Amino acid sequence: MQRLRLKADGRIVELRDGQEIPLVPAHPDQAAQPAVRDLRRRAQLTQLEFAAKLGVPVETIRNWEQGKRAPRGPARALLAVIAHSPETVFAALSSEPTAA
Repeated sequence: MQRLRLKADGRIVELRDGQEIPLVPAHPDQAAQPAVRDLRRRAQLTQLEFAAKLGVPVETIRNWEQGKRAPRGPARALLAVIAHSPETVFAALSSEPTAA
């Protein structure tokens, strides 16, 4: 007998030997999105620091990195820009004015 579970993010997983095995592969558009963990590590930031710079709760970063949730809308766009120019984005998001 196959045991299935519908996750909060819409994924369907099979419960087998205490493990959750995805039945449907990740959406193709998610593969194109840069991995949040990779972006954060390239910026050499902790989850707490990255969350503070983006202005989101640290739980949001954890959920994105663990695949429990996926960034959507403006967050997704911001992460795409961070992938190309993290220093510029973090400087723009900084509360302190930078020298011109």
